[in-house]
Amino acid sequence: MDIIPEITRKSITDLINNKERIDGRSLHEFRDISIETGVISKAEGSSRVKLGNTQIIVGVKPQIGEPFPDTPEMGVILTNSELLPMASPTFEPGPPDERSVELSRVVDRCIRESRMIDLEKLCIIEGSKVWMLFLDLHIIDYDGNLFDAAVLATVAALLDTRIPAAEVEDGEVVINREKMQPLPVNRKALMCTFAKIGNEIVLDPSLEEEDILTARISIGVTEEGSICAMQKGGEGPLTRDDVLKAVSIAVEKVPQLIEYLDKSMTP
Repeated sequence: MDIIPEITRKSITDLINNKERIDGRSLHEFRDISIETGVISKAEGSSRVKLGNTQIIVGVKPQIGEPFPDTPEMGVILTNSELLPMASPTFEPGPPDERSVELSRVVDRCIRESRMIDLEKLCIIEGSKVWMLFLDLHIIDYDGNLFDAAVLATVAALLDTRIPAAEVEDGEVVINREKMQPLPVNRKALMCTFAKIGNEIVLDPSLEEEDILTARISIGVTEEGSICAMQKGGEGPLTRDDVLKAVSIAVEKVPQLIEYLDKSMTP
């Protein structure tokens, strides 16, 4: 066993048990947040989010395609994440690994289950032609807590997205790119991730904190305060009180994240 990580583990755990953190934050405080939109000129919607030193770029590409057979009257969302090797020594080139698949699924679930986008309004011809939204997440720098940064960046990119008007003439879809319109948005939903370290749960774990956590829980919350997604990680257990405390803090913190988001969308 390498003794240096064990020393680091004890040092960070002792601090957190004393309600302190190595970067000076309180236990339930986010790192600095920065949101930019319109960062990719060739995408119909895009954003760059920095959460501490974690940085993610998201692009949205709409195109017309076929709906899923079980939802013929609804548009389609397809989410893909790429963990770029330059972002972390632990990211490798090649097909998506478990972390990439999990990140894509968690982001997709938060957007879909919150019903943020009114997918029925993305239907052009029921059963044959709908708008498909391709969400591409690129991890540029990894310093912990990909889930919260990725959801925040994805929501910002969707709010930035404009799609052309689509009309049906003689059974054919006619696209009018001179008439661009925002996506039909019902609500915003964002995520808060907590790490169980020692006897405490801490919000927005840094990479050093992620490396020593025993359990992780990510909670998606709509702007109305409803839980729309949840993901457990780590090998250790969480008590009922841990989960209830995390939910309570998440419901309290999401309006703060929405404030950041709204400011970024203001011209």
